[in-house]
This record gives sequence, structure tokens and C-alpha cells, in this order.
Amino acid sequence: MTNIFASIKDYLQMKLDDEPKNPLHVGEVMSLWMYLALMDEATVYIQIGLNTTNDDVVHKMLTDSLKQCDEQGKRFREFMKTEGVHLPSTSEQRPNSDSNAVPLGVKLTDDEIMNGLSMKTMAAVMHCAVSASQSIRNDISLLFTQTMIEKMKFGVELKDVMRKRGWIKVPPYYYPPGMPKQQ
Repeated sequence: MTNIFASIKDYLQMKLDDEPKNPLHVGEVMSLWMYLALMDEATVYIQIGLNTTNDDVVHKMLTDSLKQCDEQGKRFREFMKTEGVHLPSTSEQRPNSDSNAVPLGVKLTDDEIMNGLSMKTMAAVMHCAVSASQSIRNDISLLFTQTMIEKMKFGVELKDVMRKRGWIKVPPYYYPPGMPKQQ
């Protein structure tokens, strides 16, 4: 079975060669700017999580996500600089610290860290999907599509870890009226 995301990526890549490079429209600029700001702010959150957790699995997931945010941030920065788009200002990077020295009233639990990471990952995927669909230029659509696929792959791994640990926040189940009750 053909992977739909690979097909979309291949199609967009093929169209890149023939496409004239029109200036970015304001929506594309805003989407690029917002995604870079999201990656930079996620980086700070991840650094806080790394300074808080003692769990090896949580630490690995945070490290993987940090690496992905850094790589994607670099990609977006380079693209935006080439296009003349000003970069967003973001929070200061956090230095490494001893997680045991963080006071309990300030320290995030592993559950809170992972759910926050999950929300940031979900926000990134949704932003990429909307941005790719609203972009006129194929190179921007391709950039967001590739980024979305990377985030989705990470999200699947994150969800598996969270499910195993019982950390996924599940809304109440919906049972339509008249549906037989299962026991």
C-alpha cells in the first residue's frame, strides 16, 4: 500500500522545480513565524522537563523531542532568513540543573511533563496541517508536510509511552442514546 504522506511529498517535490518563486503571502509568513515560535517555546518547556524528571523513559522522550525541535527550528530559521522574514523573539534557553534540587511546589510531575509535551506535539501537527493546506507555494507546503510527518511519528511513540504509564487524559466516553450497554 502506498503511503499517502510519501505520495504527497513526492508530488510537491516534483512540482517545486517548475514553480515560480512568488513572494510569500502574509498567511505563509504568519504560519512560518508561528511555527518557529512554537518550536522555540517547546524547547524551553522541554528543557524545564529535563531539569525536573528523574525518569529515564521521560528523559529519552524529552531528549528526542528537543532534538527534533532544534532540527526543525534550524530548517525554519534558514528558510525564513532566505525569504527575508524576521524571526520571532522567544524565551531564554534554560541551563541544565539538578532535578533533585527543584522544590516540590515548583517541580512538574512526569505525568504533567508528558501531557504538556503531548499537547505541544498535537498543536504542532495541527498547525502544520493547516499551514500546508493554506500555502500557495509548494516549497512551503512541502516544508510543513515534512515537519508534520516527523511530529506525527514522534506523537505515536509518545502516545505509546503515555498509554503504558497510564498518563493519557481521556475525555468521558460518549454513549449515544439507545446504544446497548456493554458490560
